Amino acid sequence: MSDANLDLAQKIIDLTLKLGATQADALVSDSASLSLSCRMGELEDCERAESRDIGLRAMIGQQQAFVSGSAVDDNALAQLAQRAVDMANATPEDRYCGFAPKDRLADSFPDLDISDTYEPSADELQAMAVACEDSARAVTGITNSEGAGAGWGSSTTALATSDGFAGSYTSTSFSVSCAVIGGEGETMERDYASHTARHLEDLEAPADIGTRAGERTIGRLNARKMKSCKTNVVYHPRVSSSLLGHLAGAITGTSIARGTSFLREEMGQKIMSDSITICDDPLRQRGLRSAAFDGEGVVTQSFNPVVDGVLQSWFLDSASARQLGLETNGRAGRGIGGPPSPSATNLYMQAGTQSVEALLKDIGTGFYVTELIGMGVNGVTGDYSRGASGFWIENGEISYAVSEMTIAGNLKDMFLHMTPADDLEFRNGVNAPTILVEGMSLAGL
Repeated sequence: MSDANLDLAQKIIDLTLKLGATQADALVSDSASLSLSCRMGELEDCERAESRDIGLRAMIGQQQAFVSGSAVDDNALAQLAQRAVDMANATPEDRYCGFAPKDRLADSFPDLDISDTYEPSADELQAMAVACEDSARAVTGITNSEGAGAGWGSSTTALATSDGFAGSYTSTSFSVSCAVIGGEGETMERDYASHTARHLEDLEAPADIGTRAGERTIGRLNARKMKSCKTNVVYHPRVSSSLLGHLAGAITGTSIARGTSFLREEMGQKIMSDSITICDDPLRQRGLRSAAFDGEGVVTQSFNPVVDGVLQSWFLDSASARQLGLETNGRAGRGIGGPPSPSATNLYMQAGTQSVEALLKDIGTGFYVTELIGMGVNGVTGDYSRGASGFWIENGEISYAVSEMTIAGNLKDMFLHMTPADDLEFRNGVNAPTILVEGMSLAGL
């Protein structure tokens, strides 16, 4: 499949060059997926999808255009190529656009083990979803269910450029999720659990996922509302990764070049405590964002954007690197319908040395956040305000559920007052351990 996709990419590149483009590249994505959901043990829906999509970039000097399509017959490819060239001719020049330097292109592709040859049947996925929901509903106090789902997907990504790069890889995913309701009437609460893995053997047992969803839901019953105050906030791992997401958005080359990041003047400065190192590793075995080359064909390598609290580098693709007078570090993301843009891969914060229990005992009192609501974050100023729910910490222990709260601060200050625990697990594309952020504002009653 991958060779056919590379042949297709090269074919449309050749057509585009013949029509007058000086350079061209093409991304071909070939995917298949199967997903289903059930509720109260009964199948609700089942969906199978297959697609092949082409994203084409045509360049004429410093003018570039992007088009996409799904038809692959000769006539459709010719029309796609002609449309790309016509659009490039009509586009203003961009002095920073262009392909990656040839000496940075990948010429070997390590096996990252991100593809599983097993394809489950609909019956198998249904059995997984039912087992997950049954386990959640078996938790004492669960009164209803929003349902459970299971899915499988496989995709092949092929990239070719007129500069001679050609590479492809196939990745798979398996997932199970469940959301249930506990309590009655006005005291009802809901929560969820899920897991996604590249290989079926790495996927958490559906029954365990369901039990966790049920126990999380019961834990939220009889939630209280707290008075406004300033306190320590502890982020559970399923929400602590969002702090890394805000960091990643602030240190992409595009936001720095545009001057729209609150960290735009902080290169080489201490932005976090000495105990914190942030890593980005596109070569992680079985990683959910692993790839041997980026969206421009540049070889990918692991690097640490933050070391011992000091900001080391931005996430850069070729265009943003040129604009900043730097070199790409292989962080170009690429979709079918648009240009490459810088982004993180398998991003994570290294684990700290304290256990979660020790960290809670040290702070004594605080707010343990397990769910965040809304997106009240200003990327220009770093101002942060989000709805939250979780648990109150008293005498160094999780005491009772808390809901309808708002936590607020500024990310620059929050980053400087973060302490990670030692419970890092790799479950998502972005991962972080439990994180303590000292001295945040809490708005409630």
